[in-house]
Amino acid sequence: MTQPGLGRMGLTRRLGVGVLLAAALSVTGLSASACRQSRDLRPPPGGGITFAILSAQGQASAAPLWAPLLEDLSTAIGMPVTPRFSTDYDALLDDLEQGRAQAAWLSARPAVLAVDKGRAEMIARTVNGSGETSYRATLIVRRGSGLTLEDVLKCEKTLSFGSGDAQSTSATLAPAAFLFNPRGIRPETCFKSVRAANHEKNLYEVASGIIDVAASNTATYTAIQRQNPTIADEIETIWQSPTIPEGGVVVRQDLDPAVKEKLRGMLLSYGRGDGAVAQRQQRVLAGLNYSRFIAADDDYLDPVRELIADEALTAARASGDRAAANRAERTLERLRARREVQP
Repeated sequence: MTQPGLGRMGLTRRLGVGVLLAAALSVTGLSASACRQSRDLRPPPGGGITFAILSAQGQASAAPLWAPLLEDLSTAIGMPVTPRFSTDYDALLDDLEQGRAQAAWLSARPAVLAVDKGRAEMIARTVNGSGETSYRATLIVRRGSGLTLEDVLKCEKTLSFGSGDAQSTSATLAPAAFLFNPRGIRPETCFKSVRAANHEKNLYEVASGIIDVAASNTATYTAIQRQNPTIADEIETIWQSPTIPEGGVVVRQDLDPAVKEKLRGMLLSYGRGDGAVAQRQQRVLAGLNYSRFIAADDDYLDPVRELIADEALTAARASGDRAAANRAERTLERLRARREVQP
């Protein structure tokens, strides 16, 4: 919890224990416990906002990296900002829906769900450390395993597969839409075993040989390259998706307009310029593998809406639900028509 008078170093000490412990937490599953505990938090007694953060790496990895930015946010809006970390997409969406969180950093798919329910609006999107506003889903195997994409797609039920949360854009939605669905593949009948985990755990378990192949993404791999290059060297990518929009910051629509604009203004100016303050902020962003925040409305999430509609269409056809299939087809047509007229 961010408290007035708590220095940046103190906040960092309270929030995290470093990347080496993060690796252990990921592999042992303790980050899931931290996720469950996060839902019991409440806003600070003195007021302020709760900022929910969807972290594929879990709280132990993410908290020290986010701490300086959250403290700067607290200073900018003049009230405490309490972090809430989770790898559980549904939990954070429920927190936002029920008002237990007033703002959130979300990846693309949960951001779509939050916005389209009418409770939240997009105020900024992230640009990664390479200056890109997108990333890619991947399938990864252990280097030297000899496994190829062709081996995976044989569906001989000899391989173990690490999938992601059902709401994950890169670990569930993109592999389904771009790789499995067009080939009529269902992971539960294709692999010897399937288990869901966060991106970091998938990567560590592939690197250690616990599972054969897993869904991940380029952003997670970049983070592991920085934190633990030895583990990253054990990973080989055998498939990449087309680009997926980076995540962004959403706020509840009923958040005080003055606070909302302070948040927006702070994010869009963060790390800009050449002075000492801007340089420090740039280092904070670099730790998160961001280069800056840019203005955004929710239209930039339309590619993900197309993936969601494609998923709904596939499910409706599989179940024989003609009405649902017709609805999904109309949604796809509308989204594709809108994309075609965009510059």
